[in-house]
Amino acid sequence: MRNRHQVSVLVLPGVLPLEFGTATQIFSTDPYYELTVCAENGPVPGPGFAITTAAGLEALENADTVIIPGYDDIDATHSPAVLAALRAAHARGARLVSICTGVFALAAAGLIDGRPVTTHWRQAEELRRRYPRVNVLPNQLYVDDGYILTSAGVTAGIDLCLHLVRADLGAAAANTHARDLVAPPRRQGGQAQFIEQFRPEASGDELAPLREWMLDNLAAPVTVDDLAEHAHMSRRTFIRRFREETGTTPMAWLTVARIDRARELLEASTVPVEQVGRLTGFGAPASLRAAFHRHLDTSPQEYRALFRHRTEPART
Repeated sequence: MRNRHQVSVLVLPGVLPLEFGTATQIFSTDPYYELTVCAENGPVPGPGFAITTAAGLEALENADTVIIPGYDDIDATHSPAVLAALRAAHARGARLVSICTGVFALAAAGLIDGRPVTTHWRQAEELRRRYPRVNVLPNQLYVDDGYILTSAGVTAGIDLCLHLVRADLGAAAANTHARDLVAPPRRQGGQAQFIEQFRPEASGDELAPLREWMLDNLAAPVTVDDLAEHAHMSRRTFIRRFREETGTTPMAWLTVARIDRARELLEASTVPVEQVGRLTGFGAPASLRAAFHRHLDTSPQEYRALFRHRTEPART
């Protein structure tokens, strides 16, 4: 009988319980895998609990797959021993997998420079800021880059773990695990995260009044020249200043602002989709659908079906 696939879950201080539970639940219940929970020192504190691990960092020395669940303090400094153990595992060909903020440990070890990765959308910009050589894909549910795989938050971590099972054992095995978890059997890694707001935060205030005007007039058919005139600037100066403050172009900013507003209407009102398009400046329903598919990988109707219940009053 061949050896079982060794999976080591590396628990870091502040480990998030759902991310930790995802890895242990899936890989502890399949006879193909042998699961070991490890840490540098134990017990490892989490939010309101502590985990006593079965092994130390030596468990990474023979692991076929190393999983790093997310942890709550992305400012935490990892010890040289933890980072060296991750580098050694990677160097000998182990598969390294992060869930949510676990990717920050991979970045600190210098293992994802130049690689495409993802994390929870709330932390994506901070990951990009700290590690500019990393190719952060904030909209992805998970990214499979060969021997390094990364995912967004809790449910995306489930998607990625099922993706691993599918790669190792086939679709039937992955579907069995999905049924046990009452989870979708397959979501593609490239499917978009449902980011709270697409519109980027501005780093400057000079054009803040104009941006407020744009938000108040999303339905208006405006051009770059119209906006430059409104800002009392030449077209070239306006585009440069706008990019300096927002990191993007005026029309790209306007498009995502319109999407954000359309999402609000779909979540919090019963306005027909055709009217949502007109109210947000997209015009015809086809244009609204195209924008939603491009940015959210879904349709306005499907988005409303998913999120409309969030704002409905509770029935008594």
